[in-house]
Amino acid sequence: MYKILIADDHPLFREAIHNVISDGFPGCEIMETADLDSALAMTLENDDLDLILLDLNMPGMHGLNGLINLRNEAPTIPVVIVSAEQDKQIVLQAITYGAVGFITKSSPRAQMTEAIQQILNGNVYLPPDIIRSQGNSSRRSHPENPSLSAELLNALTRKQLLVLERMTKGESNKQIAYSLDIAETTVKAHVSAILRKLNVHNRVQAILSAGDIDFAAYLRR
Repeated sequence: MYKILIADDHPLFREAIHNVISDGFPGCEIMETADLDSALAMTLENDDLDLILLDLNMPGMHGLNGLINLRNEAPTIPVVIVSAEQDKQIVLQAITYGAVGFITKSSPRAQMTEAIQQILNGNVYLPPDIIRSQGNSSRRSHPENPSLSAELLNALTRKQLLVLERMTKGESNKQIAYSLDIAETTVKAHVSAILRKLNVHNRVQAILSAGDIDFAAYLRR
């Protein structure tokens, strides 16, 4: 079964996330720590970890620098940020610096379980409520995250638009396949086509760029 490290300096939250994992993934081996130095030490001693749940604000982190240090020391172990932070650009930066997901501490229990499951399945998880928020203001102040042009969006087929819409809601390929009643391999093909047509390098960039699109307007065409 899975082996997961919870790195957070708040005992009550460690207990809460421990319970979420225990209930959602019975049989998991769960380790806990409260600062970056011990998290690094435990990571080096346990190279078979399946996932690290990392708090942004615990001692030693210094924001995203702690994530960078952890990724440098253990590049093969997936790290997901678990934080009270809800700024879209912090989420983007965390993914850019190597996190495979970002879970907000205000997430409902079921959503947190689903997020962890997606990440353990090899997907990237982004909080859909944050991705859909702050879109215009974020893009004005951060030109590296440009808004998608109508020309690029019009290049997508109706099915690709439906897949992209589901992607922005944080759905995995398996969930999209179920929702749209198509094969998961077909979803993967659509995702590849979407990335190519939107001139983005990965799924995260596509989701962030499309976060505030009025899909209904394009689907009515």
